[in-house]
Amino acid sequence: MSDRIVALAGNPNTGKSTVFNALTGLRQHTGNWPGKTVTRAEGFFQFDGNRYKVVDLPGTYSLLSASVDEEVARDFLLFGRPDCTIVVVDATSLERNLNLTLQVLEITDRVVICLNLMDEAGRRGMQIDHKGLSNDLGVPVVPTTARYGKGLEVLTRTVADVIDGKIKTRPYHLRISGELHEALEQLVPLIEEACPDLPNARWVALRLLDGDYAVRQALIRGELAGKADG
Repeated sequence: MSDRIVALAGNPNTGKSTVFNALTGLRQHTGNWPGKTVTRAEGFFQFDGNRYKVVDLPGTYSLLSASVDEEVARDFLLFGRPDCTIVVVDATSLERNLNLTLQVLEITDRVVICLNLMDEAGRRGMQIDHKGLSNDLGVPVVPTTARYGKGLEVLTRTVADVIDGKIKTRPYHLRISGELHEALEQLVPLIEEACPDLPNARWVALRLLDGDYAVRQALIRGELAGKADG
């Protein structure tokens, strides 16, 4: 049985590396992304008889490919097609962290939010309605304090349930109107026709309309269709 692929995304300083280390322990190795000098960290964990491969993406504030780190993270989510993506967010800085979260939700439906640093939020007297946040975002939100291992068992169970389809997600997508909406209405069907198995044609269309060179070249080279078929 092949490994289940789990991507780990998040802003810098959210405790993402702590989550990665807590999930994978000593079952880790590092190298560089193909053709890049950015470090690639991978690890494994077992859960309910299945093996999960965790790919720790570079910490980024967005996926708009303005830097090599952003390009690497974006390309893996788009082309690597992970079975689930864990987005690690800092419970004390939700507003800043949600920018990346919303971008990930545009790319993939299979997302679990790891609401980390809950201990720090508590020390600051902050109360977070994680169930309400889950309802708003349309994906599971799991409170954790990774440095002490709190919430990680629930996190792994939730990831497994999302992959198995036991938890149905309905990710929030940005509402778009006016000329941009009309352009999407015309472009999305064309992308779906060219790449019928691509799960994120709307996001690809948004990036093309924004002039994203990397996505445009991938579409021209047939990489999107190829990844969708594989």
